Amino acid sequence: MLNLATTTILGCLLLLISGNAASAETIPLGKFSSASQADGLFKELNLKVDTKTYPLTKAELSSWVKEKNILTYNPDYVSEIENKDICQHAKSILCALALSLKDKDHIQKSSILYLDTGSTKRFVEDLSRQANIAPTDAKLTIENGKVSVFTLSQKGLELDKEKSVAVLANHLLQKGTGDTIDLPYIRKNPEVGTDSIDNLGITSLIGEGRSNFRGSPKNRIFNIKVATNRFNGTLIKPGEEFSFVKILGEVDGEHGYLPELVIKKDKTEPEFGGGICQVSTTAFRAAIYGGLEITARRNHAYPVSYYNPQGMDATVYVPWPDLRFINNTPGHILIQTEIAGTELIFRFFGTPDGRKINVVGPTILERKPDGSMKTTFSQQVFDADGKLIREDVFNSSYDSPDKYPHPGEVLTKKPDDWSKREWSEYLKANKR
Repeated sequence: MLNLATTTILGCLLLLISGNAASAETIPLGKFSSASQADGLFKELNLKVDTKTYPLTKAELSSWVKEKNILTYNPDYVSEIENKDICQHAKSILCALALSLKDKDHIQKSSILYLDTGSTKRFVEDLSRQANIAPTDAKLTIENGKVSVFTLSQKGLELDKEKSVAVLANHLLQKGTGDTIDLPYIRKNPEVGTDSIDNLGITSLIGEGRSNFRGSPKNRIFNIKVATNRFNGTLIKPGEEFSFVKILGEVDGEHGYLPELVIKKDKTEPEFGGGICQVSTTAFRAAIYGGLEITARRNHAYPVSYYNPQGMDATVYVPWPDLRFINNTPGHILIQTEIAGTELIFRFFGTPDGRKINVVGPTILERKPDGSMKTTFSQQVFDADGKLIREDVFNSSYDSPDKYPHPGEVLTKKPDDWSKREWSEYLKANKR
């Protein structure tokens, strides 16, 4: 019979022989004489996050668990191991001294299951992308000179990933019997709540931009309206950098746009969303006349009549180029858009700080017979005391339109990068 000291030594030796199964990324779930005995750990589960339920399949759950064979000393067990000389694996004199020939008859092979928390973390990370809901800011409008709500704010939801991993691990450790697990989450408040309107400081018109899209084809007009609606009611926090492309989002047939001409590389060709630059140009002008600091702006490749006067346009294309500017006013800025006939209007409402804006130009510096030209204008911002605090100059250089040939009025062949659905919608829109 082995004494306590010898048993302890034997246990350590057997662990060395078996190999160290645990690590910082694993949690032992228990010892089993065979993996089949642990099958009860793996069953279909429903993971509940707030009111939504996500299935966790038995196959997914079992993939988190790793099996490791170990050797243990069990005096009540008669060994089935054919090669009982386990000491040859340890290559230790101490092993040979601790184990008698008789003891070797009671060496039992067992399975230890470990939870691979790395796999669990990856699953929870993927789940969070499905479960997380971004908070929605209140959308506001100006009615009779007063700010009011036309879209209520909504709280968001964020899965607590660290606690969720712990909950799932505990379910396996405790050999839970239920089929539904509630995962912890955090409520995320919107930056602009419905009840915070009076604290935004939106009291006056601080900037306005206008452009005219007279003569635009119907698809272009349609796209202008779709894109314009994306910006109506947008709030820009004090100090925040506004990104036109970020608010605009995806531009394709799935998001409500029609094909229309866009300037692309060395040609002008139809693409979903043609006409959006009318919107970015108008927003750019509102930012200029509001005295906001422009951080990113690019002019079009060649002069376009929709953007007269030339030199005050801003081209955009997802993901770049972008139109960006900083809200350098004391309060929030509320964007209001309007289409009056063929005139597009962007109005910026916010908190006046006494600044005065002087826009010099735009001036055509050079114009060539082929239609190419160079222009310039400057934005001068004065504080309440009349002191010039910033002056930015915007130079634009335009190529000849002849370098960007237009295709026919209507396409007769599906572009390679269009889907069948997009091509069908194009033909329908153009009555072919």
